[in-house]
Amino acid sequence: MLPLIAPSLLSANFLKLEEEIEMVNRSEADWLHLDIMDGVFVPNISFGFPILKWVKMVTEKPMDVHLMIVDPDRYLEQFREVGASIITVHYEACTHLHRTIQAIKQTGAKAGVSLNPHTPVLLLQDIINEVDLVLLMSVNPGFGGQQFIEQTYRKSRELKTMILEHGSDALIEVDGGVTLQNARGLADAGVDALVAGNTVFSSPNPIETIHQLKHC
Repeated sequence: MLPLIAPSLLSANFLKLEEEIEMVNRSEADWLHLDIMDGVFVPNISFGFPILKWVKMVTEKPMDVHLMIVDPDRYLEQFREVGASIITVHYEACTHLHRTIQAIKQTGAKAGVSLNPHTPVLLLQDIINEVDLVLLMSVNPGFGGQQFIEQTYRKSRELKTMILEHGSDALIEVDGGVTLQNARGLADAGVDALVAGNTVFSSPNPIETIHQLKHC
């Protein structure tokens, strides 16, 4: 099965944002990944509702929204209203994760949970049947262009085993340092969806790069 490809808009040229999104529309990408950062949960600030509103008007791909923010429950309805098809929150940011997952589903979006590199997958065993997606961070969240953390392969295999043992339908997504060199290894480790930022948007031929990631 071919992996799902989710180009990360954080790495796009924001002076040419509409062109960049239209490029993704023409490509074999499956989702458009949007990293929302608040400068508190992670040491960076990205973009918010005004940008997402315009992205929604241009993109033809489902919006895969990754919330790297504290207290995400406050904004779930708003993210759904501006077009999020998938809303992913961080395990580390949610005091009552089960309640947050249910709240996402009540908006009509698919619900995801993300784990930072230091957080073990074992902590998800009591909720793995409730989520649609688990996003494994393969870099420390906050900035693009970081080096891939090699333990992600092992972590992906552990998570895939948990999913199968529990009869869960959850997809595994990996975000951070995804390249043409490690995409095949990640797919072999059980990863269903690859988030790629710099690899796509820094490429001289991003549509071809997306094709190569898709058929890694």
